[in-house]
Formats: sequence, structure tokens, C-alpha cells
Amino acid sequence: MAFVCGAHGVSAPLSNAASLFTERETELRFINMTSQSSQVSKDSITPVQQMIASCSGALLTSLFVTPLDVIKIRLQAQTSPFPKGKCFVYCNGLMDHICVCLNENGKAWYKPRGHFNGTLDAFVKIVRMEGFKSLWSGLPPTLVMAVPATVIYFTCYDQLCDTLRLRMGEQADKAPLLAGAIARVGSATLISPLELIRTKLQSERQSYRELSAVIRSAVHAEGWLALWRGLGPTLLRDVPFSAMYWYNYEKGKSLLCRYKSSEPTVTVTFIAGAVSGSIASIVTLPFDVVKTRRQVELGELQARNLSAQGSSTYNVMKMIVGESGIRGLFAGFMPRLIKVAPACAIMISTYEFGKAFFRKRNQEEKTQVLALQTSNG
Repeated sequence: MAFVCGAHGVSAPLSNAASLFTERETELRFINMTSQSSQVSKDSITPVQQMIASCSGALLTSLFVTPLDVIKIRLQAQTSPFPKGKCFVYCNGLMDHICVCLNENGKAWYKPRGHFNGTLDAFVKIVRMEGFKSLWSGLPPTLVMAVPATVIYFTCYDQLCDTLRLRMGEQADKAPLLAGAIARVGSATLISPLELIRTKLQSERQSYRELSAVIRSAVHAEGWLALWRGLGPTLLRDVPFSAMYWYNYEKGKSLLCRYKSSEPTVTVTFIAGAVSGSIASIVTLPFDVVKTRRQVELGELQARNLSAQGSSTYNVMKMIVGESGIRGLFAGFMPRLIKVAPACAIMISTYEFGKAFFRKRNQEEKTQVLALQTSNG
């Protein structure tokens, strides 16, 4: 009996301690949810404003990055001229696009004019002989798809990330990883048919007025899934890239803000974007090599009006390893890094700057409305 009373006497303070622990845990969860909520409210700009910010970033990124790719393509064409029907990859800093060589006109922008002794020499000679505008050759047609794809991607990411942060509770720091992957799947799936149609229009020298006829003929010949041919390798590269990029970016931004400033500045977002983009590009490089090979193969089959089946992703990877060994999957390491790092840095810093501008503007408008209401009251 004494034992029972003793046990009951000890259980009272234990019960009080457990109660206090439970209350403290509830309080911490509430603080955590409040901080997540404040983070979401801090980013509470309208989707239209997010679209404008991402569109500005997309245009600025393409203006800075495209000249690097134009010079690279000219140097490639100088080393091994592109025959008719040959395809090459054109990158405007936002998306990779397949271009088909027609060579019916000797003045095609990708054909070498003069001899170049390296990147800097090519830059100087192109500007001197053809003018500054030639550094952005081939850009306008690609922006028709690249800008909408970027706008959809960034806006979806922000909307998803805000929602997931509120719903994931203690796992909220994983929200960027999941939101980045889902946003990329959505934007790539929407844009993939348009890219294939653009390549077909270019190879068959047809205008956008004949777009419906091109779609009908492709669907009739190979079915609706033909419009998403080549999507697999794209997702294999872009989904892991996006997941890693956004997770590392958000972590890097938070870390830099602790040491630099409480608010993410342009410098902070630029550095975080460049580093996270570099890490993601290195890890996904083998998928990029496979995707590029597959894209070019499909483009050339389309240019010759052949059935665009092509090789599977696995077969392409096996072929590359057979030809060049494992090193072949990491070909183009430095060119990809030089292209991806600045593109990611410029895009995200411009996007964040645009969001900060709209956030400040919205706050000022709210302050003015409250001031008017107070004065009228």
C-alpha cells in the first residue's frame, strides 16, 4: 500500500512536467507555423506580379546568355560545317532549342564568316563585321516558347512552395525541393509539344499559319503521344535539376542572409543562384548529355520526314559509354557550367528584385489606404 501511495506521489510532479512539456511543444509548433505563415505573407504578391517579375528575368537572362551560345555555335560550325538536315542545340539561357540547318541560303546566321581564333576573337570579329545585333541571332523565335515556359515555371514554383510550407509543418524546409520538381514537370509537359512543332515547322519551311495542318499530320501519323516525344530525357534532366536547385538556393539564401543582411539583397540572391545552379548542373550533367543527343537525333529524323522514334534513353546512354566510356557522360562539363551558373544567377536575382519591388509597392499602397481610412474616421 505504501508503494502505491509513493508511486502516486511521484506521478503528480511527473504529470505536471509532462503537461508543461506538451504546452511548450504546442507553443513551439505554433511559433513555427506563425513563422511559416509570415514567410508566405511576406511573399504575398499577386500571381500577375510574379509573372511580370519572372518575364523580366527571362528577357534579361536571354539577352546576357545568348551571345555566349551564338559564339559557341559559330566556332562549332567553323570546326565541322553543318550540312543540310543537320541539327544543333541552341540555348538562350532559358531553354535548349533544336535548330535545323537548311543551308539553302549562304547567309544563314549560324554559318561561319571569316576565321575565328577562339571565343574572344570570335566576339570581336562578329561585332566588327556584322554588328552587335548578330550576337542575338536566332533569339526571337525561341523566346516565343522560352518566356512563357519560364513564367509558368517560376509562378507555379512560388505558389506551390507557399502552399506546401503551410501544409508540411516541421518538414517545411523540404517544400522548395518538392515544389521545384512539380513546377518543372508541369512547365516541361506544357511546352514539349510546342518545341516539337516548332522544329517541324522549321525543317519543313512552313509558316505558323500552317500550324494546325502540321499538328494534324503528326497526330494522324504517330498518335497524340508523338507530341510529347523526347519529354522523358527532358524530365530526367530537368526535374532533378529543379529540385536540387531550389532546395540549395533557399538554403544558401537563408545562410547568406544570416551573415550578410536580414533581407536577401541582389548580391545574396545572385551568389545563391550561381552556386545552386552550378551544383545542380554538375550532378545532372550525364542526363544533359543524353538529352542533347536524343534531341538532336529526333530533330534530324523530323528534318528527313522519317518516323521520329529514335533510340531510347537507355540505348543512347549505352551508346555514349560504348563510344567514349564513362567520361563521355560528362562531356562539355566546363561549357555547361559557364552557361548555367550565370543564367541561374541573373534569372533568380532579377526575379527576386522584381518581387521585392512589387512587395514594397503593395505595402506602400496598403499604408496609404490605412492612412486615408484613419483620416476619414
